[in-house]
Amino acid sequence: MLPVDPTDAEDFDVTADALDRGQRARLIRKTRTGLGMSQSEFASRFRVPVGTLRDWEQARSIAPDFAIAYVRVIGQHPDMVAKAVA
Repeated sequence: MLPVDPTDAEDFDVTADALDRGQRARLIRKTRTGLGMSQSEFASRFRVPVGTLRDWEQARSIAPDFAIAYVRVIGQHPDMVAKAVA
C-alpha cells in the first residue's frame, strides 16, 4: 500500500493492486494515443472489444498480463500486428 501523504489534503491511500491497475491503464492509453488512434480505431484494428479497451484505459478493470504483452508488441510493431490479425 502507498500511504496517504499527510501534507496533501487531497491525497489518499492507494493499494498495490490499484497502483498496478493504473499503470496498466496508462500504458494502454499512451500506446493508443501514441499511434494517433481513437479507442474505436485501435479496438477495430487490433481486434479488441472497444468496451474492454475502455474499461482497461479507465482502470475499471485490470488488463491481464497477456493483454499488456499484446499492447507492448502493438506499440513496437503496429503494422505487423494489424496484418497478422486481419
